[in-house]
Amino acid sequence: MKVCRYKGLSVVIMLRDEHCPPHVHVDAGTWSARFKFCFWHNGVELWDVVPLSRRPPLAVLEGLRQSLMQPAHLQRARGIWWRKIQTVCLDNQLWDGQINEVVLVKGIAGATYMIGSACYEPEANKTLLFLKGAQEGVEIEL
Repeated sequence: MKVCRYKGLSVVIMLRDEHCPPHVHVDAGTWSARFKFCFWHNGVELWDVVPLSRRPPLAVLEGLRQSLMQPAHLQRARGIWWRKIQTVCLDNQLWDGQINEVVLVKGIAGATYMIGSACYEPEANKTLLFLKGAQEGVEIEL
């Protein structure tokens, strides 16, 4: 499903056999790229380009990344992912409430909780985290 376009290239989310982390695809014919996005911050990251030998200029990849980072495009990508894939890919990850981010390794911090489940509200553009063992969940306005 199309998210946006950049200089004639379509940025899409595949709806069949998709997997975490949330990402979009760009197929330029001689090369293809994937960009990761998430449901807890507004950053977008280049994931990979294949084949590497046909990699386009960095300006093209950066333009694609910046285009996806536009609030309307990122909200559309999240909405498509949530409605069709039905996950925000955060279940069973660790949330550190002191720094308000997903962490890879649990340190000794009283505010670190396992994310039991998470959901996205497309209309409000926010993510809700349900934390195991915490009295309250976390609401992330994106």
